[in-house]
Amino acid sequence: MAAFTDNVVVITGASEGIGRAVGLALASAGAKLVLAARDPGRLDEAAASLRDLGADVLAVPTDVTRDDDCRALVEATIERFGRLDTLVANAGRTMWARFEDIEDPSILEDLMAVNYFGAVYCTRHALPWLKKSRGRIVAVASLAGLTGLPARSGYCASKHAMVGFFDSLRIELAGSGVSVTVVAPDFVVSQIHRRAVDGKGQPLGESPMQEDRIMSAEECAALILKATERRQRLLVTSGRGRLGRWLKLIAPDAVDRIARKAIEERR
Repeated sequence: MAAFTDNVVVITGASEGIGRAVGLALASAGAKLVLAARDPGRLDEAAASLRDLGADVLAVPTDVTRDDDCRALVEATIERFGRLDTLVANAGRTMWARFEDIEDPSILEDLMAVNYFGAVYCTRHALPWLKKSRGRIVAVASLAGLTGLPARSGYCASKHAMVGFFDSLRIELAGSGVSVTVVAPDFVVSQIHRRAVDGKGQPLGESPMQEDRIMSAEECAALILKATERRQRLLVTSGRGRLGRWLKLIAPDAVDRIARKAIEERR
């Protein structure tokens, strides 16, 4: 991954899961890393593990739902490194509840704030610097941003919004030298599932997934960086995800059945 040697990369949601795995892979590639996450303790732990690998790391506690925090994240990056080459908009939250079982509608607002507006705010402040470096934007969305899933309505809505925003931005940036890669992972082993909220807004506390049957965060990170290096427009990480995109055009009922089965089987 020679493209990332000395590349200044901002990663949101960097303290765990896909974000942390991307950081580990980039550290090995010689990138300069700016890690952002809401929990200072977990963020410092992640930063320390990368410094142990010899990486140049800046940790910036950031709540991506706050525009001021996102501006401060970019300002800290420029103050430390003088440039910004890649933004990985990865911070996210999820839910597991049928829409009719949601008792607190603020759950839906929170998902939109983190998953959609968090990515938009970071991009807003990073974009002038990315245009100077002819850099890369990586939007870590989800297969749920390409199709619906039962018990994930609010999450799907936020990821659909994210995909629509970055698809539009890609067109606006044509000729600027800035690439936009939208990532649509299938299920990935991550703490995000343990922190998923139920219909009352309470964390599940344990993953509902069969984690031995789904992709690891490290595998997902490797695919993301390969696509990012190529400046690929869309990465769908699973065969059923790629199949589903075509089936949705010719046999949409089949996609509904696949989605229902995936949630029922938790894999």
